[in-house]
Amino acid sequence: MKKLELKKFYSRKDIHSIFSPDTKFTPQAGTWGLQGIIPIPSKQNDFVFIVTYGASQGGHSFDEGITEEGVFSWQSQPSNSFKDKRIQQLIAHNELTNNIYLFLRDNKKSDYEYLGKLGYLTHDKEREKPVYFQWQLLDWHEEDFSENSNTNDSSKPIIPSAKNSLRESYELPAKKREGATKEAFRARKSPDYAAKDAKNRQLGLEGELLVLEFEKLKLREKGCDDLAEKVVHTSVIQGDGAGYDIKSFDENGNIKYIEVKTTAGSLNTDFYMSPNEIKFSECNAKNFYLYRVYEMGNQTSQAKFYQLHGDILEKLIATPVNYKMSFRE
Repeated sequence: MKKLELKKFYSRKDIHSIFSPDTKFTPQAGTWGLQGIIPIPSKQNDFVFIVTYGASQGGHSFDEGITEEGVFSWQSQPSNSFKDKRIQQLIAHNELTNNIYLFLRDNKKSDYEYLGKLGYLTHDKEREKPVYFQWQLLDWHEEDFSENSNTNDSSKPIIPSAKNSLRESYELPAKKREGATKEAFRARKSPDYAAKDAKNRQLGLEGELLVLEFEKLKLREKGCDDLAEKVVHTSVIQGDGAGYDIKSFDENGNIKYIEVKTTAGSLNTDFYMSPNEIKFSECNAKNFYLYRVYEMGNQTSQAKFYQLHGDILEKLIATPVNYKMSFRE
């Protein structure tokens, strides 16, 4: 039996033997021999995607591709609508608890290349039958773009610029995945996965610099020049272990501990916080502020942010990503 390896090639029979070895495989028929979205037995909400570029069905041609950033645009079957159970499962997909494995080929005569697991980014809320999705390839590296023969989209990433301005927003994220408009969906903005530290460090620093200047300007506008001079970029001075990024003040001189979380994506983009940051917000709830900067590096050169005050766990849902394991006594 073959084992699953990134960028290796597999036939449908190979894929079946990896994920469902206890069931019968029939070439050109049945679930594993024919279908494109295959639920994995005994793993609720885990799927295998088997995709052929340029495929058509019932007169409908599938428009699918991968950007330089590893954003995979994909369409469901032409008959699928938002009401379908399978589509609802895909919209609700959480890559932290479930897996979607992508196998891809560019012609019907070749085997499928395994490109790794997928994370939900968005879907087009204005079009159905088929439903249009965008997924992030979680195992993607930028060098894969030039090496991978299957990539057929040369969309350029939106590169954050230090020239951005900052505007406070009083919107809060939707509690469910609403999807994007057709126009926004087709824009294919850069994905946001703050866990990829090397790629997001510059973005995070630029967000902090915007907030730093925003805080100083706000204090000066209120006639508090002395306090503005005391605003400190703590994460630069002390490093990442302080539990917050910026020490600022309100107009009465009360300390504000500000943690800045920045993404290039929309209001609903998930972000990451360390246990240290969460604990600091709990212990310093009276003085803790989260500044959530989003749409950083967009075409208007104006990022937005909203702020949350207090113990962050009283306002946001924290999903564990990893667990430290040890033997029981």
